[in-house]
Order: sequence, then C-alpha cells, then structure tokens
Amino acid sequence: MKQGLLDTTREILDFTSGKEANKSDLCEKFGLDKSLPLFVFIGRLVNEKGADLFPAVLYKSLLKKDCSLFILGEGKDSIESELKSLRFHFNKNYASVIGFDEALAHKLYAAADFLLMPSRVEPCGLNQMYALRYGTIPIVRRTGGLNDSVIDIGDDGFGICHVQASVKDVCDSMLRAKELYQNKKELKRIIKKCMRIDHSWDKSAQEYLTLYKSLTP
Repeated sequence: MKQGLLDTTREILDFTSGKEANKSDLCEKFGLDKSLPLFVFIGRLVNEKGADLFPAVLYKSLLKKDCSLFILGEGKDSIESELKSLRFHFNKNYASVIGFDEALAHKLYAAADFLLMPSRVEPCGLNQMYALRYGTIPIVRRTGGLNDSVIDIGDDGFGICHVQASVKDVCDSMLRAKELYQNKKELKRIIKKCMRIDHSWDKSAQEYLTLYKSLTP
C-alpha cells in the first residue's frame, strides 16, 4: 500500500489526461456528451441511500440539458422501473445500468466529475472514499460517515454537502457543482485536494499504534 501511496504523486500531476480519457471513453460508449459535467450514482437503489429521490432529481436536472447523469445499481423495483423509463426521454444526457458491475463501477469513478450520495442513513460509507482516490468530487448529505469524511468546499474542503434528503437539496448541490465545473482552475485545485486525502489502512494502523503506545505504562 505504501508504494501505491507514493505513486499517487505522479497520478495527481497527470490526472487531467487520465480523467479526460476515461470520461471520453465512457461517454462515447453510452452516448453521452463529454463536454458536460458528469454526475454518477453507484449503489443500492433503496430509500436508505436516497435513491427514491433520483427520478425527480434526474427529471429536473435533465430538462436543463446542462449535465449528464449515470446511475449504476439495483434494488427497489419501483425505483428501477422509474429510472429505466427516463432513458426513453433523456437518452442523450442520461444512462443507467440496472445491476451490479464492479468493472463498470470503477470506470464510473474514474470518468465522473461528481458522485451523488444523498443517503438517509450511512454509518460509514466507502463510495465517497473511492471517489476521492479517483479525483471525483463527492456530493453528500450530512449524515453519519459522510458528515465525518467529507468537508464542504465552502469550508475550504473538497466536497459538496447538503442537509436534507430532498429533491431540492440535491438539485441545489448539483447547481453548485455545475458552477464549480465552469471554474476550471478551482475545479483542478479541488480535484488535486481530493486525491491527496489518505484513507488507507496504513494511516489508520499508525493512528491505532500511536493510541496504544500512549496507553502503555
């Protein structure tokens, strides 16, 4: 793991070309516009994850035609059905894959500009940590582990946070993300900040060792 962390210096410096290549490849495959900010959701399509908000969020967002959205996941039948039906209306700005596909999930982390996590309940959360390593900015609800691990850009952080699990709060956060996307210099600075965050077990193990040593007589 240490070698991987050392290698990230080069990855951070060269993230722009890699991000663009992954985004271009994904958008070409699924018929999306690579010039627009790409928002993705990866996970279970259940109320606990805030997935029931997505049909309305997608409809409101896609009407503006100023972003692309990609949903990957499976879960509640009614949510799956609504997300499938939206593809017929917004096929140029929206794609979804119902099911579990680990390879595609990693591709989405690598290609996306923003990750949506409007969870109602999230004891820890891993997706936001995966996203940070790929230079994808997390958009999260302030709850549980998401509140602990993501600091809003308004507080000199690296993510976009909202309080309520509501369509309005998610759409407002997406609007902030679109504004950030237009400021390329600031966007690049935030992405670099994301990729430098260390959530590895090397760091956690060292913190545990420090704690244990402090308790040793």
